[in-house]
Amino acid sequence: MNETVPAVGCFRVIGDLGSSLDLRGVCDDIEVVMHLAGRVHVMRESIADPLTEFRATNVAGTGRLVREAIQQNVRRFIFVSTVKVHGESTNGRPFSERDPDNPQDPYAVSKWEAEQDLKAIGRNTKLEVVIVRSPLVYGPGVRANFLRLIRLSDSPLPLPIPDTTNRRGLIGVRNLADFLVQCVYRERAANETFLVSDGNDISTRELMIRMGRALGRKVHFLPVPPCIFRMSGALLGRRAEVGRLLDSLSIDSSKARSRLSWLPPVDIDDELQSTARWYRQHCLKQRAV
Repeated sequence: MNETVPAVGCFRVIGDLGSSLDLRGVCDDIEVVMHLAGRVHVMRESIADPLTEFRATNVAGTGRLVREAIQQNVRRFIFVSTVKVHGESTNGRPFSERDPDNPQDPYAVSKWEAEQDLKAIGRNTKLEVVIVRSPLVYGPGVRANFLRLIRLSDSPLPLPIPDTTNRRGLIGVRNLADFLVQCVYRERAANETFLVSDGNDISTRELMIRMGRALGRKVHFLPVPPCIFRMSGALLGRRAEVGRLLDSLSIDSSKARSRLSWLPPVDIDDELQSTARWYRQHCLKQRAV
């Protein structure tokens, strides 16, 4: 069981970190900064130099915020990064904090660069830096690829998703929030890096079956060989999307559990039920308008 901790304090809307926003005063009377803002995956990138855009927010913007935090004597800075700093996929063994860094796309590179800056600051100042490397976060309000997966799972048509044994780590939004609160108050979190997940890595098909169950549907699949699916993705220019469906991205979150005595409070099926309710109430109504 998780030890009870106090509720986290306040939220401040400060604007676009990728701009020349004046951040003076945003950390006044703040003891801990929990930094989740950033430029994330862009489904259809139209910018010629995506890495520059990612760096403007995720590296430069984070740097300006942490300097302001130091100026205002903030005690701890919690930075939500991504498991993708280790790479795009795993092969037989889950990623852990001990694995080498291998960011491969502009988003992951920018997060990794921000991590390096923060670690250097932590070594040279009194600021306690905590880095949390998260996998895909799901729950009510989810967007992008996971929302697509929900819509597919809600389809009455058979889906051409191959039967693979891939394993992908996920984290429900309430589990991530709970872990971040632990990072606010636990002394043993100071100057540490954590990989965090629900602890229940599952295949893409299993995820869709469970999502369908939460939606009250039975998901049906067509017997498409993985090689045909990958070839089709390559021809359509969607190799990366196909990889996210078929490849493994497994996570060892044992350090988060042992060092902070943390257990995810919400079961994956409970979070999928919450996600399904949100989808029915919001997304389907919007599409019907």
